[in-house]
Amino acid sequence: MLFRSGNGAGVAGVNWDVTIISGKFLGPNSGSTSGAVAALDYFTDLKTRHGLNIVATSNSWGGGGYSQALQDAINRAGNAGMLFIAAAGNSTSNNDATASYPSNYQCTTASRPWDCMIAVASITSSGGLSSFSDYGATTVDLGAPGSGIISTVPSGYANYSGTSMATPHVTGAVALCASLGTTSASAIRDDILATTTATASLSGISVTGGRL
Repeated sequence: MLFRSGNGAGVAGVNWDVTIISGKFLGPNSGSTSGAVAALDYFTDLKTRHGLNIVATSNSWGGGGYSQALQDAINRAGNAGMLFIAAAGNSTSNNDATASYPSNYQCTTASRPWDCMIAVASITSSGGLSSFSDYGATTVDLGAPGSGIISTVPSGYANYSGTSMATPHVTGAVALCASLGTTSASAIRDDILATTTATASLSGISVTGGRL
């Protein structure tokens, strides 16, 4: 099946002319943190050694505790000018109090003072915080649509809900910013977070208090 914007069939995403590279480390029996590190380092290598213009990784996954190895891999990607867009989690939890990884990683270094992480909560079509979404006044940056999202599957289309559906909306917006000539990852992050729309359901429970 051919998926194309403007053909009157299916759905159109946030960005309609973009190259997407997948890095698979999860399977039917879950996956490993070492696999996530290898996938992220693969993208970093594609950018630093092979010159691919990779702006961000879209990370609609979560689970496990803190990993220094993953923290370091995210920072390596950040040092290469890549943003790490992460799903906040689906536990109706305050991430300020109980960390949800990978979205809770704070990705700054002595040589790179800006954070390469953007953590995304889920909102409904009416702007409310999705009933399942994690949140956090200091750890979750913004909200994006994540309830009842129609997306592509191998057999056609299906309806899903989760912060995993909200995250790609933000990644698509990051790619759009890059297409307009904003080449610095830190500037793109600033632009995304500075232009959120104030949203009552996110006020006081997210960094920006707004949605994409």
